[in-house]
Amino acid sequence: MIERIIILDSVDPVVFFGVNNANIQLIKTLFPKLRLVARGNVMKVIGEEQEIDLFEEKVRLLEKYASEYNVLGENVIIDVVKGDMPVENKQNDLIIYGVNGKPIIARTENQKKLANAFGENDLVFALGPAGSGKTYVAIALAVKALKNKEVKKIILSRPAVEAGEKLGFLPGDMKEKIDPYLQPLYDALQDMIPAAKLKEYMENNIIQIAPLAFMRGRTLNDAVIILDEAQNTTPHQIKMFLTRLGLNAKMIITGDMTQIDLPVSQISGLAQAIHILESISGIVQIEFNKSDIVRHKLVQRIVEAYEKHEPRLRAKRETHPGRDAEKIS
Repeated sequence: MIERIIILDSVDPVVFFGVNNANIQLIKTLFPKLRLVARGNVMKVIGEEQEIDLFEEKVRLLEKYASEYNVLGENVIIDVVKGDMPVENKQNDLIIYGVNGKPIIARTENQKKLANAFGENDLVFALGPAGSGKTYVAIALAVKALKNKEVKKIILSRPAVEAGEKLGFLPGDMKEKIDPYLQPLYDALQDMIPAAKLKEYMENNIIQIAPLAFMRGRTLNDAVIILDEAQNTTPHQIKMFLTRLGLNAKMIITGDMTQIDLPVSQISGLAQAIHILESISGIVQIEFNKSDIVRHKLVQRIVEAYEKHEPRLRAKRETHPGRDAEKIS
């Protein structure tokens, strides 16, 4: 009789062990000659060496499956232990499997272009309206690169520019004041990575979410770096961010030029950057449009309505330059 410790490195234990430890109980019944104790991501197995070798082989196969698909069910466990690997039925344009095995795919032509451009270039600009999936797809591509061990970390950033609201007076420390700006990034990650694993990644700085100002002075190697809402950067800020790109790193810059929250007198750094960098090899620009909008069907209609209204609004700004343009209707 021997004892062996097996550590589950690449999978969320909650996914692997199942609700109320149902999966581990099933595994125990399939290996009745072994004594098995599981806690956290550690499994202690006691039994004959040959039986433990077989057990570890099957566990590693199940770990790989659960890590890729973010789900592990009774049928898969039984098939793997019996020696029958589950048939893979991957959808076209699949990026990764999210929480509970939900497939996250590139759903529109421009989302597919973004996925392809990310594979072939180190810097990609993804520009377009709200709801077109540019940030969501960018984060999915980053998570895929991390899971495939192509990079060692993901860094997500946004400029802390207030969209017509003031948060500075709110109580709390710096993190509590800044988190409202960054919540959309957390939301996307929570769709893609099980909660326990996401917490581990963030505690170990494998996934970092920080305001743009916190990027100064850093060199970001072995990482996927995403700057969201880049239309709200100044020229100085976006230049600072772009020059953080390190070795074995990729960068995605997303933005919507119709939702600039900077003061009227301030030039958007994103608008300037895409003009300055348009002819540089290795940098690609993907233009999303209203046909890419994948939120509620009303979002596309809202975007269309504002597009129709915008020329009138610009004309009134020019006619009344001293007045608050947002109050002109």
